[in-house]
Amino acid sequence: MKEKSVSEAIDFRRSVRIFNPEKPIDQQKVKKCVLQATLSPSSSNMQLWEFHHVISKNEKEKIANSCFNQLAAKTAEQFVVIVVRKDLWRKRLDSNITNIKSSLSKIENLDPNLEKKALHYYKKLVPLLYLDFFGLIGLLKKIYTKITGIYKPIYREVGSVDVRVISHKSAALAAQSFMISMAGIGYDTCPMEGFDSNRIKKDLDLPSSAEISMVIGCGIRKKGGIYGERFRIPHIEVYHPR
Repeated sequence: MKEKSVSEAIDFRRSVRIFNPEKPIDQQKVKKCVLQATLSPSSSNMQLWEFHHVISKNEKEKIANSCFNQLAAKTAEQFVVIVVRKDLWRKRLDSNITNIKSSLSKIENLDPNLEKKALHYYKKLVPLLYLDFFGLIGLLKKIYTKITGIYKPIYREVGSVDVRVISHKSAALAAQSFMISMAGIGYDTCPMEGFDSNRIKKDLDLPSSAEISMVIGCGIRKKGGIYGERFRIPHIEVYHPR
């Protein structure tokens, strides 16, 4: 099958509710789409995500049950579960610092201020964003930004809830990249938010601090597996040129 262009893949992608059990999909091709998803942008390049590729019959049945056996889950050939791992921020932070030092060391006649600024960002500013203590530090950061923001522009999303939203936004970007990659090779997906998150974490043997962003059913669409024509509200309601 000829691979689709990006525009063709975006147009092809639909949330498929019923997958065709007579048309299996290639595990390695799905894995490649997952790896392409890891190239997605993430806030401060922290990459606080994991992609759990569920392929065994027993594990698929567990995930489907935790998704209330909705048809998109019950008929899925495979699953990719997008998991947010905000709890790994220190480990991912260290990886970024190591990468910066390694990358900049290869540049001749490097401006010393460049490395200083980059390391300052990851050693001082990023930890300040992710550090919290039962919400107290986040509250203090909120108060500081509110007062300082009176006098000058300042980054305001500094609370624990804000950081959680930031992490899920990055995971959602990766999820969309995965689904477009799948569409590009003619594979279908259905992103699901209807699930028991605690059971999913137990199914995947994840720590309680992990968060399930979404469960994506994968397969080939069955005739009638897409419920109706694509509906979008008029562009005039969402597109606002300035």
